[in-house]
Amino acid sequence: MANDPERALAYFLQAARSDPKYVYRSMHFSEGIWTYVGRTQYATGKYSDARQSLELALAHDRDDNLAKLYLGLTLARSGDFSRGLKEIEAGMRGLYDWLEYIDRSRPFEGYWDPTREIRKAIDNYLAASSGGDYGREQLIPDAEWVGQAMENEIDRARRDERRQFERDLERGRGFSIGVGLGF
Repeated sequence: MANDPERALAYFLQAARSDPKYVYRSMHFSEGIWTYVGRTQYATGKYSDARQSLELALAHDRDDNLAKLYLGLTLARSGDFSRGLKEIEAGMRGLYDWLEYIDRSRPFEGYWDPTREIRKAIDNYLAASSGGDYGREQLIPDAEWVGQAMENEIDRARRDERRQFERDLERGRGFSIGVGLGF
């Protein structure tokens, strides 16, 4: 998506037509196909289409925080700054809460935002936006940074989990505990 959003958009639209309810699941994170379509339309400047796709994504899953974030960005870029800000904040709060939940519920995995860089950026954004001093010129780049950081984090967490799984297999820990106990 990052290298060629026009080309990615064609693939995502084809996937959405094939299975409009498709949800990508990886490492405890999920994202619907319409969120991918909407994010790619946003990246290509097709804001009207992006809005429709992201609203459809949220109709399928009200908890899709990347869809909320990108819907907010789309609205802000389209001139509806106040509603855009609300959606961006809702998306960021949801992403922050999800990262915190994963961190607390799976402390030994440590795959997601281990340096807390994304959560710190969200904290800074929310603190600045709640003070009313947050200008439009900074809102969009900061929110886009969070969206891109989450995209990168999904890929990084998946790679880290795969590496750990492969190391565990090499050490003989990839098998059921019952096998080692003779069950």
